[in-house]
Amino acid sequence: MTVERSVPNPAVPSSESTPIPAAYAEGLLAGVVGAATVALWFLIVDTVNGRPFYTPTVLGIALFGGGAGLAAPESVAPSFEMALGFTWVHVLVFLLIGVAASWLLTLVERNPSVGFGVVILFVFFEFGFLLASTVVAEPVLHALAWPAVLVGNLFAAAAMAATFWRRHPNLDIRP
Repeated sequence: MTVERSVPNPAVPSSESTPIPAAYAEGLLAGVVGAATVALWFLIVDTVNGRPFYTPTVLGIALFGGGAGLAAPESVAPSFEMALGFTWVHVLVFLLIGVAASWLLTLVERNPSVGFGVVILFVFFEFGFLLASTVVAEPVLHALAWPAVLVGNLFAAAAMAATFWRRHPNLDIRP
């Protein structure tokens, strides 16, 4: 009689952790929530300032037009088409960030001692974004109020964290 032994495969998730397809779906949901939060924030800010779609238009010009026309940001007319084009790219980036964050949370569920490193990575990523924005996208920050960009990113981070927290209320993070 032959006895089979089951050897655990680290590439296959255990029954205790989030299955990989569920983690991807969770990340996509968090990415959509984050992107929608930022879009709504800037729609409110731009509407209060009397220029709806101004922020995604400026960011679209910076991304697709190489920043041509941002020397005089007051002359930039909001464009729904440019805003829509930038929004698609923005949503795709947030989807990637959401999936990466979900994958990291799945890793933390398996090994809670990794959690503190993930938190530090998030803080580094957030401040790295602000630093890169000031160095690379200086004309964009002259056209936009940088505090509004910071607040928008913090709102998106909080919304994504809330989405993940609802699905992982007992997440254990150990230093």
